[in-house]
Amino acid sequence: MSLVQLSPRVEELKQLLTDFVYNECIPAESEYRKALGEGAQRWQTVPPVMERLKKRARALGLWNLFLTKEYKEGAGLTNYEYAVLCEIMGHSPNIAPEACNCSAPDTGNMEVFAKYGSAAQKKRWLEPLLNGEIRSAFAMTEPAVASSDATNICTRIERQSKGYIVNGRKWWISGAGHPKCAVFLAMGKTDLGASKYGQQSIVVVPANAPGVTVVRPLTVFGYDDAPHGHCEVVFSNVWVPAENLILGEGRGFEVIQGRLGPGRIHHCMRSLGMAERAVELMVDRVQSRVTFGRKIAEHGVILDYIAKSRMELESARMLVLRAADMIDKVGAKSAKKEIAMAKVVVPSAVLTILDRAIQTFGAGGVGQDTPLAEFWAGMRTLRIADGPDEVHTRQIAQLEIKEQNAKLAARKHKVAASHAKL
Repeated sequence: MSLVQLSPRVEELKQLLTDFVYNECIPAESEYRKALGEGAQRWQTVPPVMERLKKRARALGLWNLFLTKEYKEGAGLTNYEYAVLCEIMGHSPNIAPEACNCSAPDTGNMEVFAKYGSAAQKKRWLEPLLNGEIRSAFAMTEPAVASSDATNICTRIERQSKGYIVNGRKWWISGAGHPKCAVFLAMGKTDLGASKYGQQSIVVVPANAPGVTVVRPLTVFGYDDAPHGHCEVVFSNVWVPAENLILGEGRGFEVIQGRLGPGRIHHCMRSLGMAERAVELMVDRVQSRVTFGRKIAEHGVILDYIAKSRMELESARMLVLRAADMIDKVGAKSAKKEIAMAKVVVPSAVLTILDRAIQTFGAGGVGQDTPLAEFWAGMRTLRIADGPDEVHTRQIAQLEIKEQNAKLAARKHKVAASHAKL
């Protein structure tokens, strides 16, 4: 559902994408899992079905939809329009986003290159990313510090001769395990004497640069999320040329804020799609099983599950659409409260819906025969990824206090002005 009248083009894309996801992506999920294989093979394999689906999506015009109309390389959509389409991809989160070249972390990294990259950086990295020829990773989080406060990041990016030397240990670096991962955007400190938010910089690090080591894949509640994975990565005396710096020294926070705003909303959009699929599975399940002499759907508690799930899903969607609309109208920086509210509310709401769906499947809900358990694991992680709930709620409260104080001051000023006229 959309609150804004969508253009004929977006309506057409919506129908094309829905058909693509339900007729081609979801049916391919089993084939994709089998093709990955087992053990080390899972990190060396790109299932042929994915390449087939990528060609199909491109032929249908469902390619690079995430890059909004402000970028010449994009599909010409608004954030609001993309929100509607991105949700549909979320119905098959392991297949559809990558098939449409709209999967994280590549979307955020492509936006960095498109927004801040030099002509040479765009030629070398953005073009093959836009073509779906390579994958990428964003290296920020570190095991030694509380990385939810990015000022704690201690990886060093030190100037040396005509380039920089990068030293640091990162973890939970999504995409680093993929056999096509060709480039990292790495965050570290270039100037320890600068201001608190002026010490950090972002550099482009080729994945095959000497000194880059993918130590191990990390599991999410037991899921390895191969082949892209979430990995521990070490940068040991990695040299990169000076032109690999993004935007300039000390501008790392500027880059990540430009990257994370829309990226957080993208996660929320896909999450809504996962919730919609969970509701579909739940409703189908409870109408096909009988307990205590009647269909499960006829038990009051199950009707409560379905009704609450629909209400919570619609409420969460409104927050996401409002945040996307605000980004379009005033920019991500001015929409940070709306983005933060969506980032907090959506994962928790979807987790609750997934939990109900799992409950209706009984033991089958926690196994591998439905996507529900894997959805739940990923959604629980989203309450931490891209900033934990607590960081966002803190920001929401601070912004609310500031806004309320401004309103109160304006009212007092108005009263004082009217009294002065008496």
